[in-house]
Amino acid sequence: MMKISGRTAALALSVATVGLPLTSHADDEAALAQKGSYIAILGDCAACHTSPDGPPFSGGLGLNSPLGKIYATNITPDKKTGIGNWSFEDFERLMRHGIRKDGSTVYPAMPYPSYAHMSDNDLHALYAYLMHSVVPVEQINKVADIRWPFSIKWPLSIWRMVFVPKITPSSDNSSEIERGRYLVEGPGHCGSCHTPRNFAMAEKALDDSDQRYLSGGFVIDNWVAPSLRSDTFDGLEAWSAADIATFLKKGRDQHGATFGAMNGVVIHSTSQMTDDDLSAIGKYLKTLKTPTNAKNVSFTYNPTIAHELASGKLPTHGAALYVDRCAACHRPDGRGYPDVFPELAGNPVLQSANASSVAHLILNGGRLPALKTAPSSLVMGPYRDILDDQDIADLTNFVQSAWGNRGGKITADDVAKLRKETKWETLKGGSPETTPEITQ
Repeated sequence: MMKISGRTAALALSVATVGLPLTSHADDEAALAQKGSYIAILGDCAACHTSPDGPPFSGGLGLNSPLGKIYATNITPDKKTGIGNWSFEDFERLMRHGIRKDGSTVYPAMPYPSYAHMSDNDLHALYAYLMHSVVPVEQINKVADIRWPFSIKWPLSIWRMVFVPKITPSSDNSSEIERGRYLVEGPGHCGSCHTPRNFAMAEKALDDSDQRYLSGGFVIDNWVAPSLRSDTFDGLEAWSAADIATFLKKGRDQHGATFGAMNGVVIHSTSQMTDDDLSAIGKYLKTLKTPTNAKNVSFTYNPTIAHELASGKLPTHGAALYVDRCAACHRPDGRGYPDVFPELAGNPVLQSANASSVAHLILNGGRLPALKTAPSSLVMGPYRDILDDQDIADLTNFVQSAWGNRGGKITADDVAKLRKETKWETLKGGSPETTPEITQ
């Protein structure tokens, strides 16, 4: 005889009483969970909560922060080590206030200040998906490797009260721009990386009412997040809304290509978004304007160095290294090959005052992830075993200043430090098999 739980029996009695089919609740729950699977894509949950070759959402992935390494937690519905015993109220409190079921406050690496913008409907759908569609995995969470005194957890509740304002959940998708704003400020949590942080590691702005929002400069895992604002020299000034949508869909476009931490975002999230949502994001980002000042002048291409390289003149050691190691793919004129080898002239990454990302790429290489939207996986090999610290500094400083670029400089000592803190990670990336397409 089949054993029916009290909850199931009560549900059966309830639906029978009102004359509804017994499957109606299950069907509604399945539909909600299906919607939640897309919310999980919008929120990029898998990128942090799934470790390489690990079960989905079982945690364990390490994130290098200025305070030490923080590990993503198990968010499968396992009752021992995951969130299987969490009510929706428990889940909502974490997502909007950063408070776990046990009352402790999470590290702000979990972007709850952004998730607080999410609508009730989206949070309910995400909860249903995690609880009913994700396979439970028993995997104990790793303890954060944070140095003392930052490893003491109770001050996090004070941090939360001081630096995280009360945010009203949003549900206004009345226009394409508003939809884009919701996706960027809420589930997409773009500000977590692309907004600068203060002395206490709190985001300086949580929405576009503040011009510092998405203005770039935050360093995570030794990558510098660029500005996403649309009229800054180191931002998206030259990009159209369609360019932005293409970049997020394919990980590449005529202006540049994804690398570093952004690879995971494209693999697990943006490449699987609908075209309508990507268009909304692109159009919203193009609305972000700041007053024009001396720093925010437009990029103007300077052909001088291109002519010198083409004629065999090598004015600096960095220029010689570029011709020897880089020009075959990125061309002497820095224009690259659209959708294949990124353009360097005018590339926003090369306008940053912090040259760490460029040196990081030269040291450790990079890889364009293979996606169903762009199946070719192109690899830039590492130079850490070929070039010394001074070589890499000279090459970095050359591309940061050639063709009209106005990026900052880096020293050999900076490169030596970067060499110790990073490693060759070229082989990480997606594959068409692991990035299913969303039906439009």
